[in-house]
Amino acid sequence: MKTLKSYSILSTSVLKFISSDPGLKMENEIVKKNRAGKTALIIAALFICLFMVFFSGRSVMSPGRKLEQIREEYSPKPDAKEQISQEINSDSAWLKLLKEKAFLQSRTLLAQSDSIYLTINLCDSTSSIEISGVTVHTAKISSYSVSNILRQCDENLLLTMLSSPFTIESSVASIRKEPLMIKVAPKDTSEYKPDIMPDTSIAEPVNYILELNGGARIYVYQEEDQLHVDRKSQFRFDLKDRLGSAWRSLKSVVLFKVPEYHPFIKIKIPRDDAKIIYRALPKNGQIAIYT
Repeated sequence: MKTLKSYSILSTSVLKFISSDPGLKMENEIVKKNRAGKTALIIAALFICLFMVFFSGRSVMSPGRKLEQIREEYSPKPDAKEQISQEINSDSAWLKLLKEKAFLQSRTLLAQSDSIYLTINLCDSTSSIEISGVTVHTAKISSYSVSNILRQCDENLLLTMLSSPFTIESSVASIRKEPLMIKVAPKDTSEYKPDIMPDTSIAEPVNYILELNGGARIYVYQEEDQLHVDRKSQFRFDLKDRLGSAWRSLKSVVLFKVPEYHPFIKIKIPRDDAKIIYRALPKNGQIAIYT
């Protein structure tokens, strides 16, 4: 009995000593903090994964929702549909004629105004500035790409869309819309000095985006990309656009909304032509498109 009692007293003393040791207390606190940190990290990782899954799901829904909006806006009414057999309606030659008709209808509407407008013909790979139906400047499109939603869209919807011109609502560009040059006039001929600085605006990179009504976008890039400054400028221009789109999509997802999808057409034309077209178009200019 005495031995057991002595052992109990000794164990109690050891426990008191261990609990009173500041080094062990600090070690226990560190272990608890590490556990809490790991738990918080796991919770944060799970939250990020769930958010990414939710964000991806909303982003996938975006093109489908845009297609539904296009159908609601441009689907012909039942009494306006032409009674054409399915064989004729799916014939490539017939569809080509319908596209040409829609393009001519759009150009006819634009020709009735006195404003400058732009026509983009992807079949002929040309982009032209016109006034009252007269072409005043034409640029050759070296390459182009179209978003899948426009390629997979129903032909009747596409024809209805292209039968009327689009309006430019806003634009983003790497060059000024209206360049300004400020010079101090000399008092007399003795103070006159000719310009010795080269005009750098001639070789400045030209890239811009035309935001159209309905959410569609026209991307115009210069075809010259051999110089490092040109490639760098286009990369930075695209990166800025992608980051802006990602930020807007992120805000939409946070607000439990489906991100807005923008159908696009991307074309490449010579630098000088791209600059002429951008600066010739009025602020709310119009565009006719033929795909």
